[in-house]
Amino acid sequence: MDATLALLSEGYAFIPNRCRHYGSDVFAARLMLSRVVCMSGREAAEQFYDRHRFTRRHALPRTSFALIQDHGSVMVMDGEAHRHRKAMFLSLVGPDALRRLADLFTRHWQEAVTRWAGQESSVLLDEAHRVITAAVCEWVGLPLDGREVDARAAEFAAMIAGTGAIGPRNWGGHLLRARTERWARRVIEETRAGRRAVPEGAARTIATYRDGQGQLLDVRTAGVELINILRPTVANARYIVFAAMALHDHPQWAEALRRGDDSTLDRFAWEVRRVFPFIPFIGGRVREPFAWRGHDFKAGDWVLMDLYGTNHDPRLWHAPERFDPDRYRLRGEAIEAFNLISHGGGSAPDGHRCPGEGITQTLLVTAARLLTASMRYDVPQQDLTIDLSNIPARPRSGFVVSNVRPT
Repeated sequence: MDATLALLSEGYAFIPNRCRHYGSDVFAARLMLSRVVCMSGREAAEQFYDRHRFTRRHALPRTSFALIQDHGSVMVMDGEAHRHRKAMFLSLVGPDALRRLADLFTRHWQEAVTRWAGQESSVLLDEAHRVITAAVCEWVGLPLDGREVDARAAEFAAMIAGTGAIGPRNWGGHLLRARTERWARRVIEETRAGRRAVPEGAARTIATYRDGQGQLLDVRTAGVELINILRPTVANARYIVFAAMALHDHPQWAEALRRGDDSTLDRFAWEVRRVFPFIPFIGGRVREPFAWRGHDFKAGDWVLMDLYGTNHDPRLWHAPERFDPDRYRLRGEAIEAFNLISHGGGSAPDGHRCPGEGITQTLLVTAARLLTASMRYDVPQQDLTIDLSNIPARPRSGFVVSNVRPT
């Protein structure tokens, strides 16, 4: 029986629910009339992120994949070509670059706080989209004016919201992505032709990048890769809202963050990434046959790796549904390559772990510091329900804040 309707109704819980039901970390199902193997847990992640066993090519529906990465991107590459392109992305997210991103985000956030203070209320998710868009575009070398920030933020937000949807939300994401792609291609063309002065940074690096054969990327692919820096960074607006929710639900952590050091902020950010729903699962295709847990994987098999369920696996995390940043200090629950896998498992340089993980951690730590140390605000009555059937998840209200006061 096809389980597509069950996936749509259960969302993030689809794979974990069935793993519990079957008492197994691997099971087969049918989705969209195609056979799929679903996997969950640390040992499953070790298999899935073995680059010799899995590829990311043809592993997600076209309607979602075109919003997440699109063809020609580093995500769907393998072997030496993948490592070469991945090294380019990793060169953009070193410690100095991340510190600069944190500084830009802080400046744009503080400017926004002044504006929020003059408003009756603000929806934090929408505002975080705008703040990150302004910061990351300036960071890559493409500073925007206010109207451009609003336009680009709306485009990125639509792409993000449409990734797990069927119907109008997905169509809207594609419509606005087309506009972003035209802008990105124009940036690449103008940078290469010397008609746009772009400082050192990600935009110039992507425009001038040459592959292992010494060839420039075609304009379309270079534009896609530029978007693949910007859009996932803006997607961290959801994590920032989840951080605000954690502070609202666990107010003792606001004071702990104000008093604590950088390690306290890091632990808080890790726990936000572990507990709250971001990407439910990731797809792959088997490259070479192998057997695991009594299941024979054949070349070409479609496989979904459960990220959300692994982050909530009671074999890996004590009381996994509890928000407890101290678990990393007091309980000694260490972050390893295959347990906290919100950004994938394994190694970023050699595998398919997301090169943007450092960006997420940097923005979350910076946002947590700003939410607790540079402003005060009220949280009016609202619907903060997180519907796990909605991919990507968010609180229904978007997290409304009022009576904002800079400090």
